[in-house]
Amino acid sequence: MPKSTAKSTTDEDLELLAELGVDIDPEPTSQQSPRDERIIAGFEEIDRFVAEKGRLPQHGDDRDIFERLYAVRLERLRESAECRALLEPIDSQGLLNAENDASFTLASDLAEDQIDAALLAQLGVDAESENEITQLTHVRSRQEIKAAEEVAQRFPCEDFAEFKPIFAEVQRQLKTGERQTVKYQDYATINEGDLFVLEGQKVLVAEMGEMFISDYGLRNCRLRVIYDNGTESNPLFRSFQRALNKDKTSRRITKLDLADLGPLFSFQAAAEGPAKATAEVDPETDLATGYIYVLRSQSEHPFVAQKRSVIHKIGVTGGDVKKRIANAKNDPTYLLADVEIVATFKLANINRKKLEAILQKFFASAQLDLELRDRFDTPVKPREWFLVPLAAIEEAISKIQDGTIDQFRYNPETARLTPL
Repeated sequence: MPKSTAKSTTDEDLELLAELGVDIDPEPTSQQSPRDERIIAGFEEIDRFVAEKGRLPQHGDDRDIFERLYAVRLERLRESAECRALLEPIDSQGLLNAENDASFTLASDLAEDQIDAALLAQLGVDAESENEITQLTHVRSRQEIKAAEEVAQRFPCEDFAEFKPIFAEVQRQLKTGERQTVKYQDYATINEGDLFVLEGQKVLVAEMGEMFISDYGLRNCRLRVIYDNGTESNPLFRSFQRALNKDKTSRRITKLDLADLGPLFSFQAAAEGPAKATAEVDPETDLATGYIYVLRSQSEHPFVAQKRSVIHKIGVTGGDVKKRIANAKNDPTYLLADVEIVATFKLANINRKKLEAILQKFFASAQLDLELRDRFDTPVKPREWFLVPLAAIEEAISKIQDGTIDQFRYNPETARLTPL
């Protein structure tokens, strides 16, 4: 009789396999659909994130794209009764219950506080000590910081009726060109009454509180900021600056006394040669283009020769700068000497007279007090010459451009612009 090929597993075989660590139990057949498996896998990613970070995933442009994805996914899972029923048996951290969110925030704060305490310990500082020298009595806790940030959240403006007409008038002035919007310069000064565009909304700084020195030795204060949608907030001054910096589309709305200057100008260094020699007129406003020019005298007058590098003539013209100075050595306006073009700024749709008046008024404290005698031996006192370095002139023009010139003054002692 032929040998049987049938095989059976004896008890001895099972014992041997067990000793060798071989699992002979049959693989369980999955009872879950592919969709359920995807849901579970997605939830497990969120679960791992929370376990690693000690907090829930959050929304926000400053967050990692995966964290934002997890935040959206968790919200969707919480909203679906079907998903909750599927996931609750494996939800060991209670992520599906929104009532637990506060505990995750607290746990995150505690974890960060523990890290801070460990760092202080390494530095030899006892965070638990009552010793007056080592106790950080003037450092706000994380909870206090969060509370301060909460205060800065927007809420309904109860007296918005007082501000609504202001926003309506500003909008009209923007349409007519009486006001302009210019790019917000990084960490530029903010004053009461200033207007901005932040996150697509017009914003008015209605009030500024008393200045104080922050934990980092910086001046700060609380603001009252009104938005054109009827809400308000009261952020800290420097927090509001950071918000304007962070928003790449933020703009400053110019004041009426500067708005008449138009969209302002572009810079041309003298090394590139003065700009082209024609003035043009904007057909919509009848405001001519032209140039701000900065000149340096070649005069041999002892005082001028000694201070030549910081003596400049600041003027505005609608024509060719080279033609304007062609006869400089015979003109008392140019100190009866040839001049060098140091820099020109090309204007576009500018009221030249107003711009020139603003510049000369701004540098009035540094006006050159010098008397010369012309070829007829008549005493003359040239105007438009100032003891000002080129860098200060360029900065002043930049402040006019961004609408903040009224927030600065020129200090002739330091030869710098200083905030008011």
